[in-house]
Amino acid sequence: MIRILQRVAALAAVVVGATLVVPCAAQAQPATLAGFDFSESQGVPDLAGAKAQGAVFAFVKDTAGVGYVNPAYLTQFRAVKAAGLIRGSYHYARPDKSSGADQAVYLHSHDGKWFSDGMTLPPALDMEDTPGAAPCYNLSPAAMVAWIEDFSTTLKQRTGHTPIIYTSTSWWKACTGNSTAFSADHVLWLARYNTDMGELPGGWAPGFWQSAVAGPLPGNQDSFFGTLDQLRALTTG
Repeated sequence: MIRILQRVAALAAVVVGATLVVPCAAQAQPATLAGFDFSESQGVPDLAGAKAQGAVFAFVKDTAGVGYVNPAYLTQFRAVKAAGLIRGSYHYARPDKSSGADQAVYLHSHDGKWFSDGMTLPPALDMEDTPGAAPCYNLSPAAMVAWIEDFSTTLKQRTGHTPIIYTSTSWWKACTGNSTAFSADHVLWLARYNTDMGELPGGWAPGFWQSAVAGPLPGNQDSFFGTLDQLRALTTG
């Protein structure tokens, strides 16, 4: 992903034996499960090695706007499952290019489908600014919320699943007015490159957390706040 501009701090993760230990954002939260996300430029990383180091899941970039499809997506996506990792896809949103519904259809038409195999997470919607584009894509908070709702409703009609939403607290506050419209039924994937999650946006509870751009696992370093059963539950709805 092209990540939101933030001061990057290294994730304080350590490997103990074959298990990756990631610090929790709060003691009250359950232990985290380790994962990562990657895109076309990474090719097919050492997925077996990542699993041996404790990775449980991985997200792969699929589409962006209505003009980009990751040419390596199917190879990467299938390889994640073959390695025994729970897999997910993500779509990089461009609200300045077309409607939310159009981009949900574009994702779904280019392999961004949901597979009822117990190992596939709902697709994720990547909401962030793009270098060179206007902040918040020149949309008002109300218009941005409507765009996200349009995407989500269309994707759910096609897959039966509500998308995961990737964003940062600063972007969500600036571009949606810190909307709480999605916290009840959309899982958060927070971008914050630090050793703790910090403030969560939009009334959300911890879900996924992207905490660093490099570390012991391939690509960006992620974690999931919950148990393996809870993660698997997302694959069924």
